[in-house]
Amino acid sequence: MFVLPFFLVFLAMLVVPLCYAGYLSLYREQLVGGVSFIGLDNYKDALTDGVFLHGLLRMLLFLVVQVPIMLGLALFLALALDSGRAGGAKSLRLLYFVPYAVPGVVATMMWGYLYGRDFGPIAQVFRDLGHGAPNVLDPGSILFSMMNIVTWEFTGYNMIIMYAALRSIPTELYEAAAVDGAGPVRIAWSIKIPAIRPAIWLTFIFSVIGTFQLFNEPSLLDVISPNAITNGFTPNFYAYNLAFVNQNVNYAAAVAFLLGVVIAVASYLVQLGALRGQRTQRKAIR
Repeated sequence: MFVLPFFLVFLAMLVVPLCYAGYLSLYREQLVGGVSFIGLDNYKDALTDGVFLHGLLRMLLFLVVQVPIMLGLALFLALALDSGRAGGAKSLRLLYFVPYAVPGVVATMMWGYLYGRDFGPIAQVFRDLGHGAPNVLDPGSILFSMMNIVTWEFTGYNMIIMYAALRSIPTELYEAAAVDGAGPVRIAWSIKIPAIRPAIWLTFIFSVIGTFQLFNEPSLLDVISPNAITNGFTPNFYAYNLAFVNQNVNYAAAVAFLLGVVIAVASYLVQLGALRGQRTQRKAIR
């Protein structure tokens, strides 16, 4: 009875809309003939849709480049805070986490202002130095500018997860390693990082899901740089434009379901890799 309210909300807000979206994806609305049942034709069209596939490849590049940088920076900050060598650790923890507390819409608008070639402070600094203002919002560089925004937003969040895992490691391990002559770097590499590997994999799974669901950044930067952001820049943005701009709700539902399948498969592969890594580590210990 205590969990019944949750299940009611879960059914009403998630299960029912998903089932309805799945129902819509099996139909097509035409000018002649109205709405007709077409089975899996929308899914077949999506699998050969160049816009959708290019959006997936773009997000795969985003995943390969941005996620390792973000998680590596988060791990470095977590290790630095846990080492006790950084003064004012509590203040630094809050400072690193503040960007995550900023709503994604506000963060993107702020960085859009900073990136602005005509009015942004970055461009003004370059002009004051006698250089031309860099156009970081052109089609060739806007993806990397977006990577910078996401890194700024979520590094602190991932750092908090890793730092919490570090604080749960028994201090006796550090003391024993120090007695054996291990320095801070050796302790971090041989004890701390292996001990928090599940937390690192968890942040990686969250990052995979978040990458393929990217929406706020392209939708807001599209206003500032419409020539660089296409309607299918990310799969999520493509599904939104199909549904609410092109009014093609049925095809948008199929694209959204395929995107969900891609995210589920990618997350499963990451979890499978984590389990194999844990098994290999246990065998090495034995």
